[in-house]
Amino acid sequence: MAITLQAGDKAPAFSAKNEQGNVVSLTDFTGKKLVLYFYPKDDTPGCTAEACDLRDHYEQFVKKGYAILGVSPDGPAKHQKFIAKYELPFSLLADEDHAVSIAYQTWGEKSMYGKKYMGILRTTFVINEKGIIEQVIEKVDTKNHSSQIL
Repeated sequence: MAITLQAGDKAPAFSAKNEQGNVVSLTDFTGKKLVLYFYPKDDTPGCTAEACDLRDHYEQFVKKGYAILGVSPDGPAKHQKFIAKYELPFSLLADEDHAVSIAYQTWGEKSMYGKKYMGILRTTFVINEKGIIEQVIEKVDTKNHSSQIL
Protein backbone atom coordinates (compact mmCIF):
# COMPACT_ATOMS: atom_id res chain seq x y z
CA MET A 1 0.00 0.00 0.00
CA ALA A 2 1.45 3.34 -1.02
CA ILE A 3 1.28 6.37 1.19
CA THR A 4 -1.26 8.73 -0.35
CA LEU A 5 -1.16 11.35 2.42
CA GLN A 6 0.66 14.42 1.17
CA ALA A 7 1.56 18.02 1.98
CA GLY A 8 -1.62 20.05 2.40
CA ASP A 9 -3.69 17.15 3.80
CA LYS A 10 -5.15 17.28 7.30
CA ALA A 11 -3.11 15.03 9.59
CA PRO A 12 -5.17 12.03 10.76
CA ALA A 13 -6.19 12.24 14.43
CA PHE A 14 -4.50 9.71 16.72
CA SER A 15 -4.28 8.64 20.35
CA ALA A 16 -1.76 6.12 21.68
CA LYS A 17 0.16 5.42 24.87
CA ASN A 18 3.71 6.73 25.23
CA GLU A 19 6.59 5.09 27.09
CA GLN A 20 5.10 6.20 30.43
CA GLY A 21 1.68 4.73 29.62
CA ASN A 22 0.14 8.20 29.17
CA VAL A 23 -2.23 8.72 26.25
CA VAL A 24 -0.86 11.19 23.69
CA SER A 25 -3.09 12.63 20.95
CA LEU A 26 -2.58 14.84 17.92
CA THR A 27 -4.72 17.48 19.65
CA ASP A 28 -2.01 17.78 22.35
CA PHE A 29 0.12 19.49 19.69
CA THR A 30 -2.39 22.10 18.50
CA GLY A 31 -0.46 25.35 18.13
CA LYS A 32 2.88 23.50 17.87
CA LYS A 33 4.74 22.01 14.93
CA LEU A 34 5.19 18.25 15.16
CA VAL A 35 7.68 15.86 13.62
CA LEU A 36 5.86 12.50 13.69
CA TYR A 37 8.23 9.75 12.63
CA PHE A 38 7.37 6.09 12.12
CA TYR A 39 10.11 3.50 12.51
CA PRO A 40 10.10 -0.32 12.59
CA LYS A 41 11.76 -1.32 15.88
CA ASP A 42 13.58 0.01 18.94
CA ASP A 43 17.31 -0.65 19.25
CA THR A 44 17.99 -1.79 15.67
CA PRO A 45 20.81 -0.14 13.67
CA GLY A 46 18.75 2.08 11.33
CA CYS A 47 16.18 3.02 13.96
CA THR A 48 18.90 3.84 16.49
CA ALA A 49 20.78 5.99 13.94
CA GLU A 50 17.57 7.87 13.13
CA ALA A 51 16.60 8.45 16.79
CA CYS A 52 20.14 9.55 17.72
CA ASP A 53 20.32 11.98 14.77
CA LEU A 54 17.04 13.56 15.90
CA ARG A 55 18.38 13.63 19.50
CA ASP A 56 21.63 15.29 18.42
CA HIS A 57 19.70 18.09 16.64
CA TYR A 58 16.88 18.30 19.18
CA GLU A 59 17.76 21.83 20.32
CA GLN A 60 17.47 23.10 16.72
CA PHE A 61 14.00 21.54 16.48
CA VAL A 62 12.94 23.14 19.77
CA LYS A 63 14.25 26.56 18.67
CA LYS A 64 12.12 26.27 15.52
CA GLY A 65 9.05 25.34 17.56
CA TYR A 66 8.94 21.61 16.79
CA ALA A 67 7.97 18.74 19.05
CA ILE A 68 9.20 15.26 18.04
CA LEU A 69 7.26 12.03 18.49
CA GLY A 70 8.40 8.57 17.38
CA VAL A 71 5.95 5.74 16.62
CA SER A 72 6.67 2.01 16.44
CA PRO A 73 4.84 -1.23 17.30
CA ASP A 74 7.07 -1.73 20.37
CA GLY A 75 5.43 -1.55 23.80
CA PRO A 76 5.96 1.10 26.51
CA ALA A 77 8.55 -0.93 28.48
CA LYS A 78 10.72 -1.44 25.37
CA HIS A 79 10.41 2.28 24.57
CA GLN A 80 11.53 3.18 28.11
CA LYS A 81 14.71 1.09 27.69
CA PHE A 82 15.42 2.59 24.24
CA ILE A 83 14.95 6.15 25.55
CA ALA A 84 17.18 5.48 28.59
CA LYS A 85 19.91 3.72 26.60
CA TYR A 86 20.25 6.56 24.06
CA GLU A 87 19.10 9.49 26.25
CA LEU A 88 16.32 10.43 23.83
CA PRO A 89 14.71 13.78 24.77
CA PHE A 90 11.36 13.00 23.09
CA SER A 91 8.50 10.58 23.61
CA LEU A 92 7.84 7.35 21.72
CA LEU A 93 4.35 6.01 21.08
CA ALA A 94 3.51 2.33 21.50
CA ASP A 95 1.45 1.52 18.41
CA GLU A 96 0.96 -2.12 19.34
CA ASP A 97 -2.40 -2.42 17.51
CA HIS A 98 -1.02 -0.48 14.49
CA ALA A 99 -3.93 2.00 14.67
CA VAL A 100 -1.68 5.08 14.29
CA SER A 101 0.42 3.54 11.51
CA ILE A 102 -2.71 2.41 9.65
CA ALA A 103 -4.18 5.94 9.92
CA TYR A 104 -0.94 7.35 8.47
CA GLN A 105 -0.65 4.56 5.85
CA THR A 106 2.75 3.49 7.19
CA TRP A 107 1.71 -0.10 7.96
CA GLY A 108 2.30 -2.13 4.82
CA GLU A 109 3.93 -4.99 3.02
CA LYS A 110 7.71 -5.16 3.17
CA SER A 111 10.13 -7.74 1.91
CA MET A 112 13.46 -8.96 3.18
CA TYR A 113 15.52 -11.78 1.67
CA GLY A 114 12.59 -12.58 -0.62
CA LYS A 115 10.12 -13.00 2.25
CA LYS A 116 7.09 -10.70 2.36
CA TYR A 117 5.72 -9.52 5.69
CA MET A 118 3.73 -6.65 7.19
CA GLY A 119 5.58 -3.91 9.01
CA ILE A 120 6.25 -0.20 9.44
CA LEU A 121 7.24 1.71 6.32
CA ARG A 122 9.81 4.18 7.67
CA THR A 123 8.20 7.57 7.04
CA THR A 124 8.20 11.01 8.66
CA PHE A 125 5.39 13.55 8.66
CA VAL A 126 6.00 17.21 9.47
CA ILE A 127 2.72 18.67 10.76
CA ASN A 128 2.09 22.39 11.24
CA GLU A 129 0.41 24.23 14.14
CA LYS A 130 -3.03 23.78 12.54
CA GLY A 131 -2.72 20.02 12.09
CA ILE A 132 -1.93 20.18 8.37
CA ILE A 133 0.82 17.98 6.90
CA GLU A 134 3.61 20.21 5.55
CA GLN A 135 6.01 17.50 4.44
CA VAL A 136 6.04 13.71 3.96
CA ILE A 137 9.49 12.07 3.91
CA GLU A 138 9.36 8.51 2.58
CA LYS A 139 13.03 8.11 1.69
CA VAL A 140 14.45 8.61 5.17
CA ASP A 141 18.22 8.98 5.48
CA THR A 142 18.54 7.54 9.00
CA LYS A 143 21.98 9.08 9.67
CA ASN A 144 21.05 12.56 8.38
CA HIS A 145 17.33 12.71 9.01
CA SER A 146 17.41 16.06 10.84
CA SER A 147 18.84 17.79 7.77
CA GLN A 148 16.01 16.33 5.66
CA ILE A 149 13.48 17.98 7.98
CA LEU A 150 15.25 21.22 8.97
